[in-house]
Amino acid sequence: MAHDAKRPDHAAPDWTVPQEWDHYTAADHAMWDKLFDRQARLLPGRVAPEFLAGLDVLRMDQPGVPRFDALSERLMKLTGWRVVAVPGLIPDDVFFDHLANRRFVCGNFIRTPDQIDYLQEPDVFHDVFGHVPLLAHPVFADYMQAYGQGGQRAGALGAIERLARLYWYTVEFGLIRHNEGLRIFGAGIVSSHGESLFALDDPSPNRIGFDLKRVMRTGYRIDDYQQTYFVIDSFEDLLRQTLDTDLAPLYADVEAEADIGIASVLPEDHVFTHGTQAYARAQAGGQ
Repeated sequence: MAHDAKRPDHAAPDWTVPQEWDHYTAADHAMWDKLFDRQARLLPGRVAPEFLAGLDVLRMDQPGVPRFDALSERLMKLTGWRVVAVPGLIPDDVFFDHLANRRFVCGNFIRTPDQIDYLQEPDVFHDVFGHVPLLAHPVFADYMQAYGQGGQRAGALGAIERLARLYWYTVEFGLIRHNEGLRIFGAGIVSSHGESLFALDDPSPNRIGFDLKRVMRTGYRIDDYQQTYFVIDSFEDLLRQTLDTDLAPLYADVEAEADIGIASVLPEDHVFTHGTQAYARAQAGGQ
């Protein structure tokens, strides 16, 4: 989201475009298959079981870039969601409207071989592989709709930046408690081979229990692995907190307080891992 560019002429008023599946080349499909196979082998035992269940029920293990219409047909029967193509990043208000109406927007391009491990703008692999499986889970599907509805209200309150932090630390880079330890569920992690390892195994980042206000006071970086991950108790609890919290006074409280440093750990935090921050220091030292 968060994009102010002019809507392309070929995009509809809601910024959607045709997926144009027939335009994908053999190399595009091969890139999808390579990325899918790499993550499918890595994620069992690391990712939330609900994610793997979504991959299975949506039949995303079939070769090649998925067809959005086929995904939408399966999702509609499960949770009422659809997948729609957009030309890239879109304005906040358009993004929130799509989510509020159970439409998930996906870029329709795929990365090139030189971008296999990092690209700045989300592609079809990040958007579809990373996000769509959990939309087959009824509770997470409800959370995504609630987030979109919250975004529509946040615009009028001047609080989109605060709400964006919630999206970042849950939908994109969230961890979840599991009987056998922490698991990943954020799309930015599950679609990244390197961060799928880093987020759970590396001693560098903090892993802190999720708290709505704490998350909204914490900035983030978009150009490297996270220095702090937040851990939700369950998707049910995440949805409950989102629906039961009156966000207007919370936004006001957050605005009245200073931001918390990205790598900071507070005395009142529920700390799963107090990270060494060695990775972040090494990266800073190399610049």
